[in-house]
Parts: sequence; structure tokens; C-alpha cells
Amino acid sequence: MSLGACALLAIFLFVGGNLWILSETRERIDHGLEQCVPERVGIVFGTSHWTRSGKRNPHFEGRMQAAARLYRDERVQHLLLSGDNSTRYYNEPVTMWRDLRGREIPDAAMTLDYAGFSTFDTLSRARHVFGVDRALLVTQSWHLPRALFIAEALGIEARGCAAPERPADGALRLRAREWVARVATLGDLYIWGREPHFLGPKEPLKIVPREALSAAGVSSVADRARESGSDNASSTPR
Repeated sequence: MSLGACALLAIFLFVGGNLWILSETRERIDHGLEQCVPERVGIVFGTSHWTRSGKRNPHFEGRMQAAARLYRDERVQHLLLSGDNSTRYYNEPVTMWRDLRGREIPDAAMTLDYAGFSTFDTLSRARHVFGVDRALLVTQSWHLPRALFIAEALGIEARGCAAPERPADGALRLRAREWVARVATLGDLYIWGREPHFLGPKEPLKIVPREALSAAGVSSVADRARESGSDNASSTPR
């Protein structure tokens, strides 16, 4: 009976924690790019360019497509590209930067965050390093509730813009992992007081007006972007 009671309590906490995060954030998620509310800054969450099977990651493609569209439609003025650069052979921010350059997004409209090792780290650094207090979060709809919940807890006023989704291998497993990650997030925020892996000095975003970008052809990110080898074959968002 004791084991049964513990199991029921664990199930209740698991389901209840997920429903809490979903209910707290669902009104702040826009599911069409044309519906996303304009903001000065869009935070784009990193993921691998490739899946484990060697195919182009549809989650990466969706985020890049959304980021480029939001900039072209003048729904964001500046993109903060945040991801993992834990080794010299794996560099999510530079991969995103290269892709968006290929979509004709100017360098000076992008800032690269090389220490976005997790959703929590990305948002902590956005707030405390880059000075972001309002933002549009760009990622898939299943990832947005957790990202928005963390952002609010860290003092960022945010809305979510759902990136396009395409069929992907392991979709059910990915969503199951996200349910677990939401519960872990509650522990990070309210029980063990998680801290980001690395903060570093403050680097407020330099948001150049679009008119000045066109006139001057500024390129601030290119000078700082480090070259990287190929992406690692992992598509799990963090």
C-alpha cells in the first residue's frame, strides 16, 4: 500500500507539474508566424543541424525558417542565436549564423551566444549577460511552454512564436522527454536553485536600426564567429 501510494503521488506530481506549465503559458504562444507579436529581440534556441540518421534536422530547419521570416516581416529587429559550443567540433550558434546568412539576414542583426548549453542557460544568459527583458522565443510548439515558464521565472517578459514542424523520427520519444524536462524545470527553479554553467561579463545587445543596417552594411558578428567542424549527430533540444 505504501508503494502504491508513493506511485500515485509521483504520477500526480508528474501530471500536475506538466499541466501547470502548460496552463500558465498557453495564452502566450502564437502558432502561426504571421500571428507572432512583434518584439525587438527574437531568441532562437539551438539544436543540431543533423539527426542521428544523418538527415537534416527538421527542428533546426523549422527554427531557421521562422527566424528568417520574422526578420524579413519586421516582427523582430535582432536575433539572439543561442546554442551549444562545448567542443571545437560542435558549434550550434555558428551553424545557425551561417544558415541565416544564406537566407540574407545581415550579420549585424544577429548576436551569437556560445554558452547556451540548455534552455535554462540560454534564457539566464539572455537576461543577465545580454540584458534582454522582453523577447520573442523561437522554437517548436512542444518546447515553448517550458521555455516561456523559465523566461517568466527569470524576469523576461516573453511570448512564444511556434516554428514550423515537419514529420521527424522519434517524435513520440521527444515529446515524452519534454514532459520529463518540464517536471525537472520545476525542481531547477523552486527546489535546488539551478545556476547556469557560465555567465561571464555583461554584453548588452547592440541593436542597429534596420535603416542603418541597409545603409552601412555593418558586419559585427562575422569578426567574432569562430569556425567549426561538422555538427554532432544529435537533435535533442535542451
